[in-house]
Amino acid sequence: MYKKTILKTGLKVITAPSSDTETATVLVLVKTGSKYENKENAGISHFLEHMFFKGTEKRRTPIEIIEPLDEIGGLCNAFTGEEYTGYWAKVDNKHIDVVINWVSDIYLNSTIPAKEIEKERGVIKEELNMYLDNPMMYISEVWKKILYGNQPAGRDIIGTKNTISNISRKQILDYMKSQYTASNTVVCVTGKINEEEVIKKIEKAFKDISKEQFKDKEPVSENQKEPKLLIHKKNTGQSQVAIGFRGYNISHKDRFILEVIADLLGGPMSSRMFSEVREKQGLAYYIRTYNDSDTDTGNFVTFCGLDTKKIFQGISSILKEYEKLTFKKVPEKELEKAKNYLKGKTVLSLESSDAKANFYGIQEILKGEIKEIDDLFKEIDKVTIEDVQRVAQDVFTFKNLNLAIIGPFDNKDKFKKILLNYGTKNNKN
Repeated sequence: MYKKTILKTGLKVITAPSSDTETATVLVLVKTGSKYENKENAGISHFLEHMFFKGTEKRRTPIEIIEPLDEIGGLCNAFTGEEYTGYWAKVDNKHIDVVINWVSDIYLNSTIPAKEIEKERGVIKEELNMYLDNPMMYISEVWKKILYGNQPAGRDIIGTKNTISNISRKQILDYMKSQYTASNTVVCVTGKINEEEVIKKIEKAFKDISKEQFKDKEPVSENQKEPKLLIHKKNTGQSQVAIGFRGYNISHKDRFILEVIADLLGGPMSSRMFSEVREKQGLAYYIRTYNDSDTDTGNFVTFCGLDTKKIFQGISSILKEYEKLTFKKVPEKELEKAKNYLKGKTVLSLESSDAKANFYGIQEILKGEIKEIDDLFKEIDKVTIEDVQRVAQDVFTFKNLNLAIIGPFDNKDKFKKILLNYGTKNNKN
């Protein structure tokens, strides 16, 4: 069970004690990310995340920042998404005081040294090069581009080489001041902890957090009226494909139905996409289907790596699986398997204190409310055969269809014909 506490500053604290672990995790989440940026400062959320490891008033160098955790065998990291940025550390529970002190220090007191900014530009550009050189990773960014184009939701979280080169220290400080505020922050502490003591320690450690009002993001514009195709040309031995549709946001009443459909189509090794595209036809090594829901957007997509010479066969096969689910009811046994798989993988993913911190903290930062795992399972269990077909017919439509590709292609005509063929079979709905 979790407990939510709102401190006098407006800072929200989520505590979730566990007796079945010897670890403790402190996760600080701020509700800001790439969707909160503009064209000029694209990548600033991620850049700032890097800078929190470069020095504070007490710990002036990167080595001084990281040594306190190294000395006790702790783990730490940070991450930037579209709608939140997180900083966390996980240790033997006996060292919980060290972690609270460490996380609050980098969150509240980072000095953002000018010389470190200049050095970090090169580091982040190399991180970008790593993604660009790895099509299997970069296809997710191409997928976002086709969905949202030239708006924050469609840009790379890491930014561009131009913005990475030109973001100034003043921009970083101004962004930090506007976004890193008490009302925009959640601290989540999980593991073997004394709940009352932890809340008091968090309140003391974060007493100086800014109480200013944060700047909200601009709404995402979605006005797709026909299928879209985007090819990122690259000479690769294997073509990467993302094919899917616009979906539901995180608050939509049918979101859990899409979660079940995702596992039914492309979850376990016995799922439809895996069985058909890999096992029966031998077209791909990996193929996975995902439902992705944010506060104001959602999408449903199948990612796979295909033999370039057989890419048209592979894309047609994936679309055929979407068609089947739209027109033919799923058998009860198969639906139950998908629901049980979703519940099972959720349980397995929450065995560690850091995973639980993410589970509780991200729900709070995105929705302002938290569902326990049993509540989520009730939503999953409610999904019926009729629900699956109804939602498939609503989401898997011709006008909302999108195909993103990384591969050595110039001619789009044959890909367009495949999409049009899907529209013909689905009456172009």
